[in-house]
Formats: sequence, structure tokens, C-alpha cells
Amino acid sequence: MTFKLGLTGSIGMGKSTTAQMFAEAGCDVWDADAAVHRLYAIGGAAVAPMGDAFPEAIVENAVSRERLRDIIGQDPNALRQIETIVHPLVGEDRSRFISESNKAILVFDIPLLFETGGDKRMDAVACVYVDVATQRQRVLDRGTMNEAQFEQILAKQLPIEEKRRKAEYEIETDTLDHARAQVLAIVEDIKAKLANA
Repeated sequence: MTFKLGLTGSIGMGKSTTAQMFAEAGCDVWDADAAVHRLYAIGGAAVAPMGDAFPEAIVENAVSRERLRDIIGQDPNALRQIETIVHPLVGEDRSRFISESNKAILVFDIPLLFETGGDKRMDAVACVYVDVATQRQRVLDRGTMNEAQFEQILAKQLPIEEKRRKAEYEIETDTLDHARAQVLAIVEDIKAKLANA
């Protein structure tokens, strides 16, 4: 029997680091963003259908995320079309991961888990969080986006308080040691549930 744990949070809350901790604790981790990167790379399953819909998005036989951003910026309806192409392919990638894993606990690192209704496919959800000032600092320190871009991303995500309310588990990522202790406690709790199932 396997247990599917959704892992979510908002940008800059420490989700990727926390996902790595679950992997170190012996869980198999599926990363939604990494799946999209695979689909967009040369030879990826999304390249041909995206090329048919948005020829200008293809650069050197791969889908350019930068070009897609430009396309969405010019045509808000493009996002819906892109999602129609990509979401089923991401679903196939996730199904393949599930069928190939032999671990008891599968962790699904999905930023927009609640926003897309993905939580319904999980046995439980863990939400990572940190205070707003730390979140902002982490994001801006990366140097990959400015304040306005950060606010734009935040606007597309459910408020963190709501995500925390909906989740069965919470992980505060104020320090690495604190986060790791919470991850290990969650893994132990799930193992106990599986043992009693």
C-alpha cells in the first residue's frame, strides 16, 4: 500500500528544500516543475503539440519558457490553451512515476496543488510556510525576479493561511533543522498510519 502526500506552499517558502528532506527520509518525490521541464526539453512530449499551437515558442527544438511568458503577456487566453496541452502530459508523467515507484510514501511537490484541485488525488497534504518577510527576502535574494513579478506570482496563488488551513500537515521552514524535524515526524506518522491500515 502506498501513501500519496501532496507537498505545497507559496513561492519562497522552502518547498524544494523540504522535498529534498522527504527524499533523504526514504520517500520517492515527484516534482511538477521538473516534469514540465522534461516535457519542454528537446525530445519532450510537449514540444510537437506546443509547436503546432505556438510555433514562436519553439527555440532549438525545445519549448522556450521565456517565449511562453511573452505569449501569455500578449494574450491572456493563451495560458488556457497551454494548460490544455500540458496538463494531460504532466498527468501521464505523474502516473508513470506512481507505477514505477516501489516506496511506501510518495511525495508530490506541486506548487498549485489546491488551486488545480490536485489535493483530491492525495491521501494528505503537507504545507510548507514561513513568515512573509522571510519569504519576500528569499525570493528577491535569488535575483531571478523583481518585486512586481513576485507580487504577480503571489496573486495567482491561494493565500498561505488558506493553504495551511486546508492541509493535514504543516512544516515551518524557519530553520533547516526545524524543517527536517517536522519532515521526519510526518514520515513517522504516515508509517504508523500505513502499519495500522
